[in-house]
Amino acid sequence: MNSLYDFDNEKRVQHGIICGVDEAGRGPLAGAVFAAAVILPADIIIEGLDDSKKLTEKKREKLYSEIIEKATAYAIAQASVQEIEELNILQAAMLAMKRAVEALHTKPDYALIDGDKTPQIAVPCEAVIKGDATSASIAAASILAKVSRDREMLKLAELYPQYSFEKHKGYGTKLHYEALQEHGISEIHRKSFLKKIL
Repeated sequence: MNSLYDFDNEKRVQHGIICGVDEAGRGPLAGAVFAAAVILPADIIIEGLDDSKKLTEKKREKLYSEIIEKATAYAIAQASVQEIEELNILQAAMLAMKRAVEALHTKPDYALIDGDKTPQIAVPCEAVIKGDATSASIAAASILAKVSRDREMLKLAELYPQYSFEKHKGYGTKLHYEALQEHGISEIHRKSFLKKIL
């Protein structure tokens, strides 16, 4: 388990203050794409920290609070449905990551970005494939981004009850497609993802 922290510690030795960056919500048919950037102190271990996709919703919520409490700095940002449509989802995810890093109140010396691409930021950075299972900082960012996006989808579920966003969080499930067939596409849907329906 502590290999996540070992990875970060090696990066700290090489680069100084590191931040982990990850996004949530590249795949859904609706809602914004979220990103988070997290700087963890070198001397703490958050028990159970892992890739957000491997954790239950309850566990993510608990870790979310602990990460926010213990992080040296964190920031959560998003790119809107309109930006996703204008830029494309990859570029919108990069924009959300850039916003998250730029919003940190402590400036990192180096950024670890989940995936195989890096956003255009003023901080030197590297892409870490499967970063949320490799780096504690990226795992923490993945949890903040995922929980924040899920909470946003719950708010949208109240505004658009016909789509059952509370159940699928905007992903392309059978239930979601059935709702789209019945009710059509709303302004919070990503039209470029729904060309077959349109």
